Amino acid sequence: MHAPVAVDESRLLRSIPAARVALIERIARAGGSGGRNELPQRFLRAYFHGVAEEDLAERAPKHLAKAALAQLAFGARRAPGCSLVRVFNPEAQRDGFESAHTLVMTVTDDMPFLVDSLGMAFSRAQLAVHLIVHPVLQARRDRRGHLIDIGANGAQAAHPESWQLYEIDRISDPAQIERLQHDLEMTLADVRLAVTDWTAMRERVREIISRLESDPPPLPAADVSEASHLLDWMEGRHFVFLGYRRYRLERGRSEDRLVPDPRSGLGILSSARRQGRHPTVTTLRGEVRARAREPELLIVTKANSTATVHRGELLDYVGVKTFDRRGRVDGEHRFLGLWTSTAYHGSPRDIPVLRRKVERVIEHFGLDPGGHDGKAVLNVLETYPRDELFQAGIADLIHIVRGVVNLYERRTVRLLVRRDPYHRFYSCLVYVPRDRYNTEVRQRIEQIARAGFAGTSVESHAQISGSSHARLHVVVRTDPGRRHHPDFPGIERHIAEAALTWADRLRELLTERRGEAEGLALASRYGHAFPLAYQEAVAPGEVLADLADLEALRGQPQALQLNLHRPAGQTPQRVHLKIVKLGDPVPISDVLPMLENFGLRVISERPYELAWPEGGAAWIQDFELEQRDGLIVDIARVEANFREGFAAAWSGAVENDGFNRLLLGAELSARQIVMLRAYCRYLLQAGVPFSQAYMERALGANAGIARDLARLFQTRFDPAASRNHRGGERNATHLVAQIRSGLDAVSSLDDDRILRAYLTLVEATLRTNFYQPGAQGEPRSYVSFKFDPARIPDLPLPRPKFEIFVYSPRVEGVHLRMGDVARGGLRWSDRREDFRTEVLGLMKAQNVKNTLIVPVGAKGGFVPKRLPAGTREEVQAEVVACYQTFIRGLLDLTDNIVAGRIVPPAQLVRRDGDDAYLVVAADKGTATFSDIANAIAAEYGFWLGDAFASGGSAGYDHKKMAITARGAWECVKRHFRDMDIDEGKQDFSVAGIGDMSGDVFGNGMLLSRHIRLQAAFDHRHIFIDPDPQPAVSFAERARLFALPRSSWDDYDRKRLSRGGGIFPRAAKSIALAPEARALLGLESASAPPNEIIRAILRLPVDLLWNGGIGTYVKASDERDAEVGDRANDAVRINGRELRARVVGEGGNLGLTQRGRVEYALGGG
Repeated sequence: MHAPVAVDESRLLRSIPAARVALIERIARAGGSGGRNELPQRFLRAYFHGVAEEDLAERAPKHLAKAALAQLAFGARRAPGCSLVRVFNPEAQRDGFESAHTLVMTVTDDMPFLVDSLGMAFSRAQLAVHLIVHPVLQARRDRRGHLIDIGANGAQAAHPESWQLYEIDRISDPAQIERLQHDLEMTLADVRLAVTDWTAMRERVREIISRLESDPPPLPAADVSEASHLLDWMEGRHFVFLGYRRYRLERGRSEDRLVPDPRSGLGILSSARRQGRHPTVTTLRGEVRARAREPELLIVTKANSTATVHRGELLDYVGVKTFDRRGRVDGEHRFLGLWTSTAYHGSPRDIPVLRRKVERVIEHFGLDPGGHDGKAVLNVLETYPRDELFQAGIADLIHIVRGVVNLYERRTVRLLVRRDPYHRFYSCLVYVPRDRYNTEVRQRIEQIARAGFAGTSVESHAQISGSSHARLHVVVRTDPGRRHHPDFPGIERHIAEAALTWADRLRELLTERRGEAEGLALASRYGHAFPLAYQEAVAPGEVLADLADLEALRGQPQALQLNLHRPAGQTPQRVHLKIVKLGDPVPISDVLPMLENFGLRVISERPYELAWPEGGAAWIQDFELEQRDGLIVDIARVEANFREGFAAAWSGAVENDGFNRLLLGAELSARQIVMLRAYCRYLLQAGVPFSQAYMERALGANAGIARDLARLFQTRFDPAASRNHRGGERNATHLVAQIRSGLDAVSSLDDDRILRAYLTLVEATLRTNFYQPGAQGEPRSYVSFKFDPARIPDLPLPRPKFEIFVYSPRVEGVHLRMGDVARGGLRWSDRREDFRTEVLGLMKAQNVKNTLIVPVGAKGGFVPKRLPAGTREEVQAEVVACYQTFIRGLLDLTDNIVAGRIVPPAQLVRRDGDDAYLVVAADKGTATFSDIANAIAAEYGFWLGDAFASGGSAGYDHKKMAITARGAWECVKRHFRDMDIDEGKQDFSVAGIGDMSGDVFGNGMLLSRHIRLQAAFDHRHIFIDPDPQPAVSFAERARLFALPRSSWDDYDRKRLSRGGGIFPRAAKSIALAPEARALLGLESASAPPNEIIRAILRLPVDLLWNGGIGTYVKASDERDAEVGDRANDAVRINGRELRARVVGEGGNLGLTQRGRVEYALGGG
């Protein structure tokens, strides 16, 4: 019961924190200007005395004052013994203030249980409470209930009253407001009845005890004594008495009647609560009737209704049966109430009735209470749900205790059930391993129990202690009139399944599939590695594939594991790709374009981070995909190919481009696609008028023909397929006919040209290393083809007799030979887009030079495609690796001579004659590589030995010896002598083609210290030095010449004359200083690079030194197309435009022959 608050202001304000005092004073001031001793002011100070500062501070003082004064007005008149209740939404016009919440006001006599009971009413209505103010005020009223005063002024005649204010969730429905008000009024009435009759109910208990002692019923004395002790214990404040009534049992032939005595009711069972209505007579039949007649003195159970006072639980029902003179049951004293906390927390051995149950259970097991097993049984009983212990019979307790004790520490689920004798509920004790228990498991158990026992409602209470099991007490309410036969083992089985964690299910699955030893080891390693999101999305049955991938990573931690699959329930048009990887996840920006290149559209991605057992993280990224063309992916047919192809693309073993869509679209392997990609790269070098993307699209749109091309290639060149020569040729002829027939149906002219070009290349291929295995039996990382150029009609002229094209993701290269016996150098080219054009031009010149040495010329070149952005040493290492690949690609297709006999390479189909002559020489960028080439030749056992590559340790270095440059310079000196220029003593002006890293240009520009190099260009940069100082520029050129792989961009700008500069050819426009414009004869302040190059070629210098690649001068009557150097069409000039006095042709094919004639005729 609340202690009354005497409203002595000085005492009140001294007993609370100063911050609260200040807040209350603000509220009082907001409440009006009345004097401090007037009732409203004293009421406000007493009203908010017990409210926390944070609640007061969150609300406006005026709002609180208005609400409090509204309650003061509401409680201004109250009849004795009555309660006032008001539920409303304040309105400014009506109440003078507003609130976001609904307000509840009550005024009643101070009694126990008020706040608890009203709180239960709000909970029943599912309404949250936002503020509670509940002072107990000393109120003085007149005889009519008018409030006269509160506090000290009227303390002598004052009566304690409870004034309560609640802010609750706003209610807009008037009917709901009305229902809540009625429920609150009934709750307050029940509290009043229970409190008013509390003493009378305790007196009834004493009367019953006295009767039992003076006139005991014909039952065992021990039972009667224990019942008396229980009643006495209840009366000793261990039971909250809420209601009492006396019943009379009227026996009938087929049914009995339990008739209440309406005048006997007390508390919530009193006639006052029923407002004059007679209590209901209960008809008893069947088992209920039999139990009512049983000669048992006590009935301890739960009532059917929930308490409205103190605690919102089912009422405890304690009945004491009465007996007639013949010893038959003739009635009952019924008490309703709630056990107090001491009844729940005290030892059952100290509680009458319960202590006898404990003794009898222990006696049944024949155990020493001090022994281990006796203590175990006693612990079960001590911790047993107390309501259950009151209600359960001895047989039920023995059965349940045995089941609990038998659990020990086993990780199992156990269901122990007791049926209420009156068929109103099932009481279920569910024991679950503690680490498996959570709210979700509880909810699943409740659902299973309700369904399994045909329940109408369910409630549960959990106990989690230091035991290995959590205990859930589930009470399932049932319809007493409905007969149901539960499947107890089935319900327990379903609960056990529901209580299994994801890790448990995984453990069971692994031990089932892998055996106990391996399964438990895997479960221990990975059982707790997977995040909750993964567990919710992936069933344990689907994780086996992921586990296999994770296990594979243990042996290959740097690898990717891939799984293309279609989960159960997924639409046929969609598939999932799981990527499993250690460390960081694959970047989405990297993987999405790759998947798109495989012809897949990414619908969604789910990443899961796993705790890797060895530390760090592992990632499973689940991509939902569909083919862009909407076709259904046949996983069984393409899964292995896709996994191989994607892994190769990711690692860089194959290129990530649109050809990869043929893997799904044409069902080709990644290796077959390499062949088609390599042919495409050759076609680009051969000058086809289509881009790679366009050719990718053409093959993808004609997947059947692409597939037939791959089959034709295999038929012609796979040694296993061509052992039967005649059969292989017939198959090849058939496939060619089939391809040509398919081409007739292709509607696009461009597609037709592209596909016919592919067919031409396959038929023009003489040899390939495609089917030669690597050192470990794996496919080679590169592919080389030997072509018969005469069978490729669209090749630029002149066509070599033989051509080898080498392709890999790292390097591409070409080697052209004009005859069976031909020699020429291999150069490191940086013209990735047209290196064949460069090599073809060099071969033409080489063919002329070699006529005095060997019958015809040859030339080769390679382009590294993945040069690192690192140091020069790192770049050089990559170039050497690419050079080695290029050399191997050439030797793979070249016959050997052993003991005077031709020996073809292994695993090679030859569609030409013997061809054992291959000689390579040093060239630009490869001057020091001859020893590397000879070492590879030795590795292959090639018959030429050190003669394979000249210029090595046993040969000469073109660049060091300056053979070509010195030869061309002698011609320059000869012409200069005719012009009275002594290049060794006189300064002379020069324009150039090339850069200082080149053999010819670099050596040539160092053959005289009097060179005034005013302008030069190569394919990367433009160099301009309008007024150079010969000595300064010579020194800087020498530095660049010695710098490996230098370019004009390495030239020190401080060494340039005024107006000079170095500019990239890739620039859209180049700003020119006045000095540069004057030199070039250009008027505009800026010009595009091509215009500047043409101006350089026209410069009136003493010498135009050509040490580069390309044809820059033609005759006026020649067309650019006739020149055959498409890359330089935009900068080429005519011979009559040349103004240089001498042209030094150290480079090859700088002028066409007719261009030379036109230049010479003009005086050059």
